[in-house]
Amino acid sequence: MAPAGNGCVRFVSTISTASNPAQAANEAVAATRLELGGAEPNLVLAFLSADHRDVAREIMALIGSALPSALLLGCTARSVIGGGREIEEGPGLALVAATLPGVSLCPFHVEPGHEAALVEGQFGSCFGRLQPTVASIVLVDPFSIEAGTLLGALDRVAPDAVHAGGLASGGSDPGENQLFLAGDVRRAGAVGVALAGAVEARAVVAQGCRPIGEPMFVTGVRDNVVLSLDGRPPLDVIRDLHAKLNERDRQLCRDSLFLGLGMGDSRESFGAGDFLVRNLLGADRDSGGLAIGAMLTDVRVVQFHLRDPATAEADLGLRLAEAARAAGGRPPAGGLLFSCLGRGAALYGRPDFETTLAQRHLGGTPIGGFFCNGEIGPVVGRTFLHGYTSSLLLLQQRTLVPAAGAGPQPL
Repeated sequence: MAPAGNGCVRFVSTISTASNPAQAANEAVAATRLELGGAEPNLVLAFLSADHRDVAREIMALIGSALPSALLLGCTARSVIGGGREIEEGPGLALVAATLPGVSLCPFHVEPGHEAALVEGQFGSCFGRLQPTVASIVLVDPFSIEAGTLLGALDRVAPDAVHAGGLASGGSDPGENQLFLAGDVRRAGAVGVALAGAVEARAVVAQGCRPIGEPMFVTGVRDNVVLSLDGRPPLDVIRDLHAKLNERDRQLCRDSLFLGLGMGDSRESFGAGDFLVRNLLGADRDSGGLAIGAMLTDVRVVQFHLRDPATAEADLGLRLAEAARAAGGRPPAGGLLFSCLGRGAALYGRPDFETTLAQRHLGGTPIGGFFCNGEIGPVVGRTFLHGYTSSLLLLQQRTLVPAAGAGPQPL
């Protein structure tokens, strides 16, 4: 799609909890139009709770008819986020609408079994060399797509772009999830949109963990099994580490111990945000080896991590504060939040927590999204599928570096 005309990049986020499909669509659209003040959106993302699954096609048709100038993208989800709220139970329809002047949009879809075709196919030919991809939003059916292959293809075809999104959570069996793109409804594969032009993108990826112990070199590995750390069996390392922890952390080790994989071969030191957190799958008591939920052939440094509600809150707050500083005092125009089903009120003990915290740090930025079966976002420049994570894509109008004495000028 060609870039829109002049103006400012602007986002609004609205939500309806009506159970009637027509009422839900009308309420969300009316609130969107009111907040946009008559401007026509170029992009609308719609997230429908599982309560609307059987009438999803009807709702999407109503939205498309009411907002005909917009590219429509979305999916069904167990719980949705919008309008400053996180609707975790009952019906919910969340809309995120954006006016994107100077931004080109390239919708794409991926059929099951053809994840890597993005490299030579539709995504790679979207914009060409003169207009590189800035970001992509990706929605995936978890039952039919190999997400790792898909994300690897995205990184290869657009290595400098920020890729974010999530796995649809509106169904518990194959064929139950629904993905929406430009009037089409799909029950398998993946859909998304790439953005290029006058927009900046930044990702906030909060894995909700804190490191314990010290970083260690991987000195023995076979596929996804760590055989030795700093020359010692991993189970021996865990026993020594456990003995040094306080009682609270020892309790967490029983079911909330993870391994962080250091990202970036050239790094001499690693901070909390430099690790890709992965599950421990099992151990071999005879050899002391440890199976991890990732291939480890390229990993040099690891560190054990713990996860709990307080850590998740502190981690998200830290990442949001970093994003606010990086924005230089300019609140992002909008944000898309892809949060794990295991977070929300079940983790924090109160509703709307992550949305409220994000808006507090980001100056009231409109935020919408959904609770996912897996979250997509970058760690140290590579895109990964995460669990128990919040991935927030922040978008803002891109500005040129002005000449001496001139103020910032929007493209």
